[in-house]
Amino acid sequence: MEIKGEIKDIIYRNEINSYMIAIIETEEEEITIVGYLPFIEKGDNLKIIGNFVEHPEYGRQFKIQTFEKIIPESLEALENYLANGKLKGIGPATAKKMVKTFGKEVIHILKYEPEKLATIKGITQEKAIEISKSFNESWDIWQIVSYLEKFGIGPQSAENIYKKLGPNTIKLIEVNPYLLIDVASKINFAQIDNMALKMGIDLENNERIKSGIKYALKLSTNNGHCAVLYENLVQFVKELLNISEDNIENNIIFLQTKKEIILEDRDKQEWVYLANYYLAEKNVAENLIELNNYLNIKQISNFDKKLKKIEKNSDLELSEKQIEAIKSIQDNNVCIITGGPGTGKTTIIKTIIELYKQEGKKVVLCAPTGRAAKRMTETTGEEAKTLHRLLEIGKTNSDELQNIEPNIEIEPIDADIIIVDEMSMVDIFLMNYLLQAIYKGTKLILVGDINQLPSVGPGNVLKDIINSEKITTITLNKIFRQAAKSKIILNSHKVNEGYNFLTQESEEKELLEDFFFIKENNKLKIVENIISLCNGRLKKSYNYDFIDNIQVISPTKKGELGTKELNKSLQKVINPPSEGKIERKFLDFVFREGDRIMQTKNNYDIYWEKKEGTLEIGKGVFNGEYGTILKIDETDKKVKIKFDDNKLVWYNFEELEQIEHSYCITVHKAQRK
Repeated sequence: MEIKGEIKDIIYRNEINSYMIAIIETEEEEITIVGYLPFIEKGDNLKIIGNFVEHPEYGRQFKIQTFEKIIPESLEALENYLANGKLKGIGPATAKKMVKTFGKEVIHILKYEPEKLATIKGITQEKAIEISKSFNESWDIWQIVSYLEKFGIGPQSAENIYKKLGPNTIKLIEVNPYLLIDVASKINFAQIDNMALKMGIDLENNERIKSGIKYALKLSTNNGHCAVLYENLVQFVKELLNISEDNIENNIIFLQTKKEIILEDRDKQEWVYLANYYLAEKNVAENLIELNNYLNIKQISNFDKKLKKIEKNSDLELSEKQIEAIKSIQDNNVCIITGGPGTGKTTIIKTIIELYKQEGKKVVLCAPTGRAAKRMTETTGEEAKTLHRLLEIGKTNSDELQNIEPNIEIEPIDADIIIVDEMSMVDIFLMNYLLQAIYKGTKLILVGDINQLPSVGPGNVLKDIINSEKITTITLNKIFRQAAKSKIILNSHKVNEGYNFLTQESEEKELLEDFFFIKENNKLKIVENIISLCNGRLKKSYNYDFIDNIQVISPTKKGELGTKELNKSLQKVINPPSEGKIERKFLDFVFREGDRIMQTKNNYDIYWEKKEGTLEIGKGVFNGEYGTILKIDETDKKVKIKFDDNKLVWYNFEELEQIEHSYCITVHKAQRK
């Protein structure tokens, strides 16, 4: 369906992705429109394609699929457009004079005969040229959304493409449509390729082949890989583009000479990298070896004696493996400690902290996520930071992190020893920047469980470093007595070892009843079971309260058993709507007072306060932190959230994109707890 009209009011605009809620006035009525509208301002005239939807709270709305900016048809609308403040040199008074002088011809004058504007009092020849230049730049921007729509690229991506390519965006794409592969993420290559072929691009066109090669490599990195086998790449591109292998291989050579891709022979196989992924891997490997081989200037004198004293004073009984790990840290500049849950990794960290603090040395603790850093702080009693905060790259997006040269300027870390926990979640680019920030001679301790999920980003850093056998690695495999009472911990080890896990029918009397297995294949019954367990059964049988003791986990976001649908189902029973309980609809979510939520992005700038005796004020809420919505203020358009560490934070409505419901979370999110 198509509607035309003038934007009369903008109710909400997301400055990051241009999602907008606005009022458009057509000839018949005023309509609320919702969707992505980059480059649009109040007073603009639009032709919008979409459909009407019924919002449960706000009623009838027009959901935008795509749009086109059009020239206003009436003189009044034309004057309003020119006076909207976005055209340099034109204010309300000047706009009125221009429309009065030239009428509907004013657009033609602005585009092609700007010198005529100088006939208006107050406009010089120089100013006329400046006004025309500003108008034509805006005119070019107007065309971009509808032009990119032909390539299957929606309005939400158009603004980012324009920022990268500038005012000549359309001309550049007309010459080489495959340029879009380099400047846009998560695009449909097949649709761009199809459009390019319709424009007359030849099947064997070199730009097409080079883009197909880079697209194939990018597709691989989206799945966590840093490189692909040469023969696999050639075969994939051959099927993707329907061309000969010779042309693919010739263009691989060309890209190699331009240093856009790197070929490496390893283990009698040839691997192909995008250049920045290769450089990141190379930097990590070289810096790790250089750091490890540097003089061991941070070792402690009389080490054995001091370690025994700490054991005695703290009533610790370190195992042989734990002592071996601590001595390895003493003997090496870089050391890895790995092991499953309950194997004593935290005890080693606490002992190392105590040893180095007694020597007057500075210990820095860090982890890849806010939740992991918070847990590290809780278990050690010492402050731990996220890697992004430690490296001061919190406001750097993932695309910038992947630009290896020139490097982001990073301040060196002031530390004698750096301990990184949850290393399995660190990707190759973050590891690259960490190593750049470490002074030679500083000790680096990497702690993690290689059986956990690898990082969301590219690379399997911890596992690959261990497999290289270049860095001293201590593997902890003994489950300590207290941890061995938990069926959860025992079963995690059994699964890793390939054995069946213990169930509630097991005969081990001393084990905690903290693990149950319910076998069910029917999706509907699985949902019913989850809701029943969370909404009373576990409370009645074991006094497990949902908010304090229960977390539902799913391997996926989508589908009937994904986090999105399960969150909706659980919200209905755990925190149902009721009189006096205020709700706020945001995108696909309905946030309600009393909801459990999770922060999904690092926000280093948001203020919080904490009242525990005295008032404490600070900044920063991080990815993975959990909280509860206390209040939704419709007047001030804010939401008050209390996080689990008692931080109180006010979010503006437009900041709600940073949170999501946490009744059910993904396995990846659960790993970050």
